[in-house]
Amino acid sequence: MNFETHSATPPATLVIASRESRLAMWQAEHVRCALHKLYPSCDVKILGMTTRGDQILDRTLSKVGGKGLFVKELEAALAEGRADLAVHSLKDVPMQLPEGFTLGAILEREDPRDAFVSPHYASLEALPAGSVVGTSSLRRESMIRARFPQLEVRPLRGNLDTRLGKLDRGDYAAIILAAAGLKRLGLEARIRALLDVSESLPAAGQGALGIEIRADRPELAAWLAPLHDPATALAVEAERAVSRALGGSCEVPLAAFAQWRDGALYLRGAVAMPDGRRVLRAEEHVHAPDLAGALALGERVSADLEAQGAMEIVNALTTMSRADAPNASPAKAGAQDDSLPPSAANAS
Repeated sequence: MNFETHSATPPATLVIASRESRLAMWQAEHVRCALHKLYPSCDVKILGMTTRGDQILDRTLSKVGGKGLFVKELEAALAEGRADLAVHSLKDVPMQLPEGFTLGAILEREDPRDAFVSPHYASLEALPAGSVVGTSSLRRESMIRARFPQLEVRPLRGNLDTRLGKLDRGDYAAIILAAAGLKRLGLEARIRALLDVSESLPAAGQGALGIEIRADRPELAAWLAPLHDPATALAVEAERAVSRALGGSCEVPLAAFAQWRDGALYLRGAVAMPDGRRVLRAEEHVHAPDLAGALALGERVSADLEAQGAMEIVNALTTMSRADAPNASPAKAGAQDDSLPPSAANAS
């Protein structure tokens, strides 16, 4: 981010809509401070809100409407003029934004990897057979089951402090969380190991923050421009293109992660069955892409996965999930990872 005072003249006040979890408020405060450095005369306020995703604690997100539940109320605040922008963990943002909304900026990415957290063991490899590992993410569950079939994977819900408390009282031998959220909240010391992306491919957008605005606010997009990180944005757009093409949702273990190496963007994608017995992988790269090139890269990776049978997995899991939850709203396409807990202090 370019924190030099910007010449553009913002309004006297800007309002950031945010969930009220500890991590969401950290993210909003991070953006508030960045905007204050750019525009010292602007009074940047935070409007804390509780979303439906925060309220539903007894069911998995795939059965109650998907990760879009975390952003709907914030979008309503934007539409009604109660807020100017909303800060999201990008892996919570549906791949297709509602009409009238756009991403005004994508900030530089934090560590995108998954983190192994345990009071007694140093790694997944060190866990004895039968050890219980906690995660709410189907993506993480499938990766663990594929590599460590001797381990038992159980659901883990609640806020970050609750999750760590369950671990510390012995309910789990280890839990898997997103490294970015732990680092942002100053809990990096709880991380025993970081899972290499070749072992646990991240969700699309994991570790990145996006700022959503109304599409009819071009002046706001201009004010946010100094916060935008083009390299992160191109990587994330390629990842989201994979998920968008495959209709990824909380029901499907789907991963997509792009990295820059020597001026080229390398994108990996994966689709799996939750039991880890079938995992499809694809990788492509492109040199020095623009936005169109990044999107095309994502489409190539998704096409490769489709050719391997990815849609068979997607359709089967979607059908199973809807049969299990006939009264649940369909999951919004694109919020593909169930790893963000639905209340305070999330590890995004």
